[in-house]
Amino acid sequence: MDYTATQSGFRQQPNMHMDNSSMDGTDGSQLFEDTSGVAAGPQAGYSNQQAGLQAAGFSGQSLLSDPMSNLAMAYGSSLASQGREMVDKNLDRFIPISKLKYYFAVDTVYVGKKLGLLVFPYMHENWEVSYQQDTPVAPRFDVNAPDLYIPAMAFITYVLVAGLALGTQNKFSPELLGVQASSALVWLIMEVLAVLLSLYLVTVNTDLTTIDLLAFSGYKYVGMIVGVVSGLLFGRPAYYLSLLWCCVAIFVFMIRTLRLKLLSEAAAEGRQVRGSRNQLRMYLTMSIAGAQPLFMFWLTYHLIR
Repeated sequence: MDYTATQSGFRQQPNMHMDNSSMDGTDGSQLFEDTSGVAAGPQAGYSNQQAGLQAAGFSGQSLLSDPMSNLAMAYGSSLASQGREMVDKNLDRFIPISKLKYYFAVDTVYVGKKLGLLVFPYMHENWEVSYQQDTPVAPRFDVNAPDLYIPAMAFITYVLVAGLALGTQNKFSPELLGVQASSALVWLIMEVLAVLLSLYLVTVNTDLTTIDLLAFSGYKYVGMIVGVVSGLLFGRPAYYLSLLWCCVAIFVFMIRTLRLKLLSEAAAEGRQVRGSRNQLRMYLTMSIAGAQPLFMFWLTYHLIR
């Protein structure tokens, strides 16, 4: 501080000289960073992004309003619809889904009556399938119509019962159960193929389809289940008695059902069968019906000890 003498005495004067470097802040150690420019950067980027989206939207609208684009989209949709129709047509050729729906059109009443008919077919008189405008009615309206619901459920139940029987013998394993199911399925397919080949060789003109044969061949699993369950509950004698009953029942069922499909109209009406072709048809019907008990015994005898 400088003390200068005046007329009134001493007067204190502050020294106003300061370091220029502290005022300018050029020493490189800045206390606070200027973020004004950084904050402006994202805002500018966001505005640029909005501008880009708006430009893309305008270009998309102009693209949609283009007649050539609309024509290309219409042509692409027509190609897609044609491809879908082609796939559905070819799929229906190999897997007739529309026909499969008919074979699964069942209800509880039909299933109960059909199971009773498979176990006790002796009192049933009318075996003809009902038609409506040259089309067979759905199985739920006619107990004589073939279905695939009972064969499919019977096959699955047979596999489960076979697994239970193997478990009682301490032989159960997933591999052995798979062998049991696959062998039953292979025998079923071979049976259907053999019948188709026989029909071709005999030159039988019938309305039986492959699905019909699959349904009729699958009905034997009901008797197989009855036999195995009886054997598990009451022993081996019960197995033989119940299986014998079911074998005779399925034989009668197949004879009375297939004779209307394979034999001539004269044989279906009960008149005497004449001619070598009708004799072959009768033998074929007897062979198909007689094969059912053989398969029933072959696929179940080893499950009961």
